[in-house]
Amino acid sequence: MPPVSSETVDSHHAEPHVRHGGSASGPVPAPGTLGAAGDLLRALAAPVRIAIVLQLRDAERCVHELVDALGVTQPLISQHLRILKAAGVVHGNRRGREVVYELVDDHLAHIVVDAVAHAQEGHPPPLAVDSVERQ
Repeated sequence: MPPVSSETVDSHHAEPHVRHGGSASGPVPAPGTLGAAGDLLRALAAPVRIAIVLQLRDAERCVHELVDALGVTQPLISQHLRILKAAGVVHGNRRGREVVYELVDDHLAHIVVDAVAHAQEGHPPPLAVDSVERQ
């Protein structure tokens, strides 16, 4: 397999994969790429936004469908959709009086599905970021 470029990382084939305690070989992506990845993960880091992505992986949906499916208020759904839209996770298409939202691509759904599956496997919760940053 050709070496992974620091400029482009294909998330489906980003090699090498490192498991607990292993070491990686190959270049580290550029700081700008790492920063963009961090921004994306922060945009996904809210339970309601995770639930929205899970809903949108199956089909496009308008706000009222997300409200009904998730059981939260319309203003809360709209607020989270704005964050996801600003992060480039979703985009909306106006259809008459409604805006229908869909995922920009499937990569993002895979990240969320994998995170949820990992959480359901009963792994211990990670350290709180705040406690790590204060050390």
